[in-house]
Amino acid sequence: MPQLELDDGFRLYYERHGEGPPVVFAHGAGGNAMSWWRQVPAFSERYSVVTFDHRAFGRSPDIEGGPGRAAFGDDITALVERLDLGPVHFVAHSMGARTAVGLMRHKPDGFRSLTISGSNAGCVDDRLRERKAELQASGALSGSLLQRALAEDYREREPTLDWLYRRIRSINPPRPRDFLAPPPEMRNYRGSTRERLLDSGAPLLWIVGAEERVVPAELVRISHELTPGSRYVEIEGAGHSAYFERPEEWNAAVLGFIDGVGD
Repeated sequence: MPQLELDDGFRLYYERHGEGPPVVFAHGAGGNAMSWWRQVPAFSERYSVVTFDHRAFGRSPDIEGGPGRAAFGDDITALVERLDLGPVHFVAHSMGARTAVGLMRHKPDGFRSLTISGSNAGCVDDRLRERKAELQASGALSGSLLQRALAEDYREREPTLDWLYRRIRSINPPRPRDFLAPPPEMRNYRGSTRERLLDSGAPLLWIVGAEERVVPAELVRISHELTPGSRYVEIEGAGHSAYFERPEEWNAAVLGFIDGVGD
């Protein structure tokens, strides 16, 4: 079982499949490396695909009293360097966007491209904040993350896959409820990653499910507008986990984008 051993005693689980330019997949809070079971076969036909379990997820339990999500950027930087990947195509879903931004902080020139799925990646402005507040007040964003992770009718349409989605999630270790909450000193932060994304020069794709209920498509569209030159794709019939719900359409969009970037 491949693991990256770090100085603090933490072991990061990862897998590598295929050959070619490197594509790194960073999963969201409801998943782990297994979440990418419909992506790895498709992408590894012509790319070297790297998946991993974030610290405190899947087969990467954090050390006692460990830093948790605060170390995501450091962990992925160590993995990219240890595997000698060089610049990568980075595909980040939801929580994984935090990891992408962390890697960009350490290696601003370390990206061949960046795909952000189901997230704003911190690329926000006052218009987006105001609209999000309106959606929250209306109840459109109510419910647990698990309740909003898939399109509302997905369980009825795809009961077997819905079961699998929950089973993949179930191997994650228990975490505090506020695991992803910002630290107290950041709760009133009004900054944005916009300039960092633009300054990196990395080709950027925003991809989101049309029925998204965690970060609604209209909010992701604003992030797209804030990053001139980026691309935007909506996956019809999909919610937050579009990569899982509509893998053929999602894969085609992301592969088309990455293939177009080239080396």
